[in-house]
Amino acid sequence: MEKFRLLRENEIECRVATVKGNGLSLLLYKDARCDMNILDEIIGPENWQRSHSRDNANCTVSIWDDNKNMWISKEDTGTESNSEKEKGLASDSFKRACFNWGIGRELYTAPFIWIDSKYCDIKEITKNGKQAHACYDRFYVSKIGYDDKNAINMLQIKNSKTHKVVYELGKFESQDDAGISENPATVAQKKTIRALCEKHKIEVEMLYASNGITEETVTDNQAAEIMQGFKKKYGDN
Repeated sequence: MEKFRLLRENEIECRVATVKGNGLSLLLYKDARCDMNILDEIIGPENWQRSHSRDNANCTVSIWDDNKNMWISKEDTGTESNSEKEKGLASDSFKRACFNWGIGRELYTAPFIWIDSKYCDIKEITKNGKQAHACYDRFYVSKIGYDDKNAINMLQIKNSKTHKVVYELGKFESQDDAGISENPATVAQKKTIRALCEKHKIEVEMLYASNGITEETVTDNQAAEIMQGFKKKYGDN
């Protein structure tokens, strides 16, 4: 059975966890779309399946094992989200079941991420009659690295508005020094973009053209940015 690869930086999301007057903390997570893309890429769309029980509280992800000639299943329980109760519960239980298969398990090794207030816009608000703090900035993982035990040992996070580095763990070589070239978009990413275009009645060729690329030349980072744009505009997961 195939082993799952480690998450790329464009597959990891940042969520604000706590906000104080002097800064905020971030959590790293993956969404259900990421899990589906990786399953399609590594296993093949016809070689995995999911099922839900207990009103979507439990999810079972099954993968076909050619050697054993049978489905191998792993199950986990999710928690409700603040919005779209049933959909959120199904999505969370699916993501947790995928963690059991090892997809994104390296996120458990993430360090405590603290962003100083000088790198973000923290506002004072009144919540339930009490003074509190809030931040509406968005952040993204710009670079990530792993050690030989698949633990995160290098991490760089930027503010989505300023594109300035707000957190860094370890030292990265520059792209020129390392001789790194961008990877082409995966088949799963291209299929996802086509499905999103069809859903929202957008011509896929026009979408690529508006970004100065084509479906043949799009990279994995560019594909991830396009999908993130759909998520922000339409709420697609």
